[in-house]
Amino acid sequence: MRILVFLAGWLVKAALILLAIVVLNFCLVRLAPGDVATVLAGESGAADPEFLARTRAEFGLDRPLPAQLATYVGNVLSLDLGVSYRTRRPVADMVLERLPATLLLTGAAFLFALVVGPALGVLAAVRARRPADSIVTVAALVFYAMPIFWVGLLFILFFSVTLGWLPPFGMRSLIPPSGDLARAIDVARHLVLPALTLGLFYVAIYARLTRGAMLETAGLDYVKTARAKGLPEWRVVTAHILRNAMLPIITFAGLQAGHLVGGAIVAETVFAWPGIGRLAFDALLQRDYNLLLAVFLASAVAVVLFNFVTDLLLRIADPRIGSGGR
Repeated sequence: MRILVFLAGWLVKAALILLAIVVLNFCLVRLAPGDVATVLAGESGAADPEFLARTRAEFGLDRPLPAQLATYVGNVLSLDLGVSYRTRRPVADMVLERLPATLLLTGAAFLFALVVGPALGVLAAVRARRPADSIVTVAALVFYAMPIFWVGLLFILFFSVTLGWLPPFGMRSLIPPSGDLARAIDVARHLVLPALTLGLFYVAIYARLTRGAMLETAGLDYVKTARAKGLPEWRVVTAHILRNAMLPIITFAGLQAGHLVGGAIVAETVFAWPGIGRLAFDALLQRDYNLLLAVFLASAVAVVLFNFVTDLLLRIADPRIGSGGR
């Protein structure tokens, strides 16, 4: 019964949040200077007032902003996201075509960060105030402070240009190899650099977060009691310290997982990865409002869904969360 109440409450809150995001995104995008008519006029060299007026009327951009907003919200509620101003294709189809590439990239980066980050954090906590702790801490600060695009360019320069080990751009080779296994290996080789670039930033965060949570938990009374009972140190670390230190990590990881989908634009642009991040970047330059709003909506849905999964995992890890702390 309690899970049904939680699910019903989550559905209501998710619907209200997504509706607010749809309205806010629409208003922010339309407040930006310029529109698709100006871009098309500049490309065609026909920037006369008649061409601009005709183009704006064709796309409904000459109507008052409240009327445009009402029409857009109504279309979204009926699951109609509109068509691209440039390609005249349904934007939902364009997003769904690019979404698997983004999910592959962000999934690989997230898995890499979620495995390596906490592992380094555990190492730093177990070896606190020793050389291993200092190395992990310094490395985490470096990768946290370095911009993602700069890390990507350094990786391209070193692993692709200098060593020639990995391809620098794209998702597949221009001439794909024959055979399913060969094609999968080809995609995996293209995936390594962008996934590392995107994942190292989160590795740094998870490493620092795990280290801090473990050191804080290690000083609690029940840990001291476990050691006084003569339990092996590895069991104290895994069963008592790490288990309770994972709660803030699960929370933060769930929040970041959703943002990864929308935040992959930098990595996708640097590595020419054909995902929705690059699609959003191109749509922004071309003032393709419908396409840009569809990408924003897809990112918002991903954030909401990952937050839901995070809440469930927290309730599984600590049943007190779902029972009011009793």
